[in-house]
Amino acid sequence: MKNGVIRLCLLATVIALAIGTVDAQTAPRPKKKRPSTAKGKGKTVNKSKKSSKDANLVSAPKDTVKAVAVFEADIKLDTIRRSLRNDAIIERNLVKDRTPLAYEHIREDDAVYRQRVWRELDVHEKMNLPFVYKAVEDNGSQMFINILLYGIKNGEITAFDPVSDRFTTPYTFKQIAEMVVGRPKVIQVPDMDKDPDGSKGLMRDTTISKDFDASAIEKYQIKEEWVFDKQTSRLHVRILGIAPEITLLNSDGSVRANVPIFWVYYPDLRPMLAKYEAYNGKNYGARMSWEELFESRMFASRIIKSTVDNPADLEIKDFIRDPILQLLEGDNVKEKIFNYEQDLWSY
Repeated sequence: MKNGVIRLCLLATVIALAIGTVDAQTAPRPKKKRPSTAKGKGKTVNKSKKSSKDANLVSAPKDTVKAVAVFEADIKLDTIRRSLRNDAIIERNLVKDRTPLAYEHIREDDAVYRQRVWRELDVHEKMNLPFVYKAVEDNGSQMFINILLYGIKNGEITAFDPVSDRFTTPYTFKQIAEMVVGRPKVIQVPDMDKDPDGSKGLMRDTTISKDFDASAIEKYQIKEEWVFDKQTSRLHVRILGIAPEITLLNSDGSVRANVPIFWVYYPDLRPMLAKYEAYNGKNYGARMSWEELFESRMFASRIIKSTVDNPADLEIKDFIRDPILQLLEGDNVKEKIFNYEQDLWSY
């Protein structure tokens, strides 16, 4: 009896041990904790990568090279200084109110004859001395080139590219300055402050800029058109453009060529020219405006090109070398235009 009881106890113990082993094998494994995510984004934040990026930002090399200074060309015009008192014994208010008269309209069907003429005006001729009048008045310098530059710099008129006289490409004041005076240059000069006697050989940078010389503009080119109006039986002449010219010299100092600096459309220029008076050496009080001077043809010039019998569109100097014969050919062109009008009349 005792042996049976012992056997039952041993059997129960073996069964209990077997059940415990099975439960241990089938129990669920503990879950691994996931890394924390950024709030609102659901993306894992990698602290190691972030710290490496911060380290790269801190240790990024810095550019220690100084920026090179860029110097732009400029024409230094005198500041306009108005008189604080009436600099005359009369009240001069008419100049401020002057406006040019409107051109008479010419219908295209009535323009039965048209010719274009290019002229060159030399300021050294006696009739053209008003172009180099150097006085300064309330509206600035009275030299014609300075009047043009004042208007371009202030935005009153538009300059055009000198390559074409058809007014196709606007030209800025900076481009004009680069052509006339060039860009400032940086050169090395002895540093007299730190090395007065020059024994150390110290040098310093200095900027050299060329000043604009208004008296160097000695010639102007004028483009105009002659039109015969059959409605009024008149031959009209209208100026289309004006271009100051700069003289290019050879290495030996001889003149190589005269080239335009810029073109200005004359109808746009008329309102401004009406406010400037031209110099009159005979009577300082009886002066006409620059607009009246051009409209009255009070200047001397020579014809350098025309559309009269010129299918190749050449200047006179391109097919005539002798300067005297060039002047005679210009007079011949003027005579042909004049004779066209005269031949229409019968006496």
